[in-house]
Amino acid sequence: MALSLPDSIKFVLTDFDGVITDNCVYIDSKGEISRKVNFKDVMAFYMLKRNGYRVGIISGEKNSAIDLISHKLKLDEVHQDIRIKIDVIKDIIEKYHLKEDEYIYIGDDINDLDALSYVKYPITVPDAVKKIKDIKGIQITTARGGEGAFREIADTILGQ
Repeated sequence: MALSLPDSIKFVLTDFDGVITDNCVYIDSKGEISRKVNFKDVMAFYMLKRNGYRVGIISGEKNSAIDLISHKLKLDEVHQDIRIKIDVIKDIIEKYHLKEDEYIYIGDDINDLDALSYVKYPITVPDAVKKIKDIKGIQITTARGGEGAFREIADTILGQ
């Protein structure tokens, strides 16, 4: 089923692991952790920014992939190592004077539950945990996390 979002969206807020990534971490022999990021999703950040949308990442973890993407694409808000995401969302809403139909949040796991339950337009991915997929009114992308889900959302917002 295709996503349905209003034309009033101005700000796209997303979790990172499980939405932009496939929710896997790769650990090399030296103990270094890395993540796989789909370039379609990276391009989606660029497309949204180029078209005047504000974009932010709210992640429960801290990682260099977020630093790289946020620096290169000049994201509006980047919050890492956040345990209570709803507080960050409320601060962003206040800071940018957003109405409830002007922003979305995308998340996939239990640490996104309060945030997704709070926003008017919650979105998740097919491989999200059941408790997230059971949120009233949540929309689920066709693409899985790390496999173009964020791009699908951007394409919907941009009318492509």
